[in-house]
Amino acid sequence: MQGVGFRIATVRRAEKDEVLGWVRNDPDGVVRVHAEGSDEAVESMLAFLRKGPRGAQVENVEVEDVKPEGH
Repeated sequence: MQGVGFRIATVRRAEKDEVLGWVRNDPDGVVRVHAEGSDEAVESMLAFLRKGPRGAQVENVEVEDVKPEGH
């Protein structure tokens, strides 16, 4: 997902939802997000990621529970 501002939009949404973590583009075009926060904050982030910013075409969102990194 390149050229639609997905990473910066995700960072802005994370700040709004008080979610900590990271977001990056992988070489294969996949956007990866590590999100830490309250259950409500993470669910709000997931709702955003399922839609994406204007101009994005989200095909799939996979969720994996992972060990917190301590952000």
